[in-house]
Amino acid sequence: MESVFIHPTAIVDEGCTIGEGTKIWHFSHIMPNCTLGEKCNIGQNVVISPDVVLGNNVKVQNNVSIYTGVTCDDDVFLGPSMVFTNVNNPRSAINRRGQYLRTHVGKGASIGANATIVCGHDIGEYAFIGAGAVVTKTVPPYALVVGNPARQLGWISEYGHRLRFEPDGLATCPESGTRYILTNGKLAPLL
Repeated sequence: MESVFIHPTAIVDEGCTIGEGTKIWHFSHIMPNCTLGEKCNIGQNVVISPDVVLGNNVKVQNNVSIYTGVTCDDDVFLGPSMVFTNVNNPRSAINRRGQYLRTHVGKGASIGANATIVCGHDIGEYAFIGAGAVVTKTVPPYALVVGNPARQLGWISEYGHRLRFEPDGLATCPESGTRYILTNGKLAPLL
């Protein structure tokens, strides 16, 4: 079994569960009652707030903030300096800790550098959020979204390639060869 690596400058509060093979790098703070799966990589200067749950093999790049109410499935990629929010109408003088909205990131999704995910909007499996995007609504599985506010530009494969549809209505991932079909606005791989 691989052991957990925690850099001496990182802080891991009591009550956390950290899976085998996970690495936590410089100046990061993992707050109470977090669950980090196996083989996660937590970059430098990352803050993971109480009760956050990350699946296995989640890659969190430098300077990311993951706030209470966020859960990520396996194989999620969180790009440098991206951020989640957890309150829609924050005010310094008003305590809204009991009003956190939840955000779920599906398996294999990638969120680009400097993107912001406004709370209460889930990210579907294998979705791809472009760098700097501001997500203000739920993102469907396999969707490619960019901009502020984020808008869907197309569809993306599990390997992260933009899909181009042929006249027969199917698209093929150039790397994996997997064929995809779009039915009633939902993309799915052909089995």
